[in-house]
Amino acid sequence: MSAAENTFENLRLELRRGCLTLAVLAQLRQEHYGYTLRKDLAERGLEIDESTLYPLLRRLETQGLLVSQWREEDKRNKRFYRLSPDSEQILARLLDEWNAINASISRILDAAQEKVAPHADNQ
Repeated sequence: MSAAENTFENLRLELRRGCLTLAVLAQLRQEHYGYTLRKDLAERGLEIDESTLYPLLRRLETQGLLVSQWREEDKRNKRFYRLSPDSEQILARLLDEWNAINASISRILDAAQEKVAPHADNQ
């Protein structure tokens, strides 16, 4: 792997890490167990490996953002996750932050694009 590819991959993973946390929290406004959470995220275009998801769920639970409960379903024990009572407010604040960042980046990209390709009426 070239140095540029390695740099890109590191930056991609860093960008994705924060996005995955936000997506998992948003998805867990409704209770899920790991498999259905992975499936629902994938159906919405966000693939996540088990080796990434389960440590993330454990970390979020340790941080007090999730609560989990073991229950039997389809004759199998499954661990169900949902947002903790306090995390609803934290999620709302994170979503506000995400929207503000996204809007700023869109404005930056739009301005950069205008400098590259001036409007036809200015020529």
